Amino acid sequence: MNKKLIIILASLFLVLIFLNSNFNESFLNKNSQNLVPQDCFIQAEERIVRGNSLSPLIKSGQTVKVLFDYYDCNKIKNNDIVLFNYAGNNNPLIKIVRGVSGDRFELKKSDSRWNILINNQIVKNSEGKIYFVSGNEYKMLSLYERDYKGIIPENAYLLLGNNISNSIDSTVFGLVDKSGIIAKVEI
Repeated sequence: MNKKLIIILASLFLVLIFLNSNFNESFLNKNSQNLVPQDCFIQAEERIVRGNSLSPLIKSGQTVKVLFDYYDCNKIKNNDIVLFNYAGNNNPLIKIVRGVSGDRFELKKSDSRWNILINNQIVKNSEGKIYFVSGNEYKMLSLYERDYKGIIPENAYLLLGNNISNSIDSTVFGLVDKSGIIAKVEI
């Protein structure tokens, strides 16, 4: 074969490869909302749960899969189980997301206690029991309801234990910022 023909064919081949890779890259960028970003690294570990905050959903001593950095690439959703860095504890807390940014948040009086409502629905735990707050728990959450006019602000979340009382959760420390949520937990 002629050297010039080989050079032309090789050049055309390289141009086609270049154009194909640019097409795929631009196509992927336009449709990236459906894909995991290439720079997303999720570290999975097995951990043993200590404590009864999510019992009976997750029992003390049970092993769970923890996905660190999961939320660097994925949205936090209602009912996700998460690890949260709480300044008052040496170990992160395991909680359930019950309210996300943009959700309507309200406290409604029921007898001498208050129900928590998200998007006009009374919040219940995994067993269908209603969360009630009173006293300092009510004071904490009512400040958020008042200050944010009943809407959970951007990058803020309502985290609750599965126990409807006696849990260190948003009823104690309030709404939490996304930066404090360090991992997703899978049962």
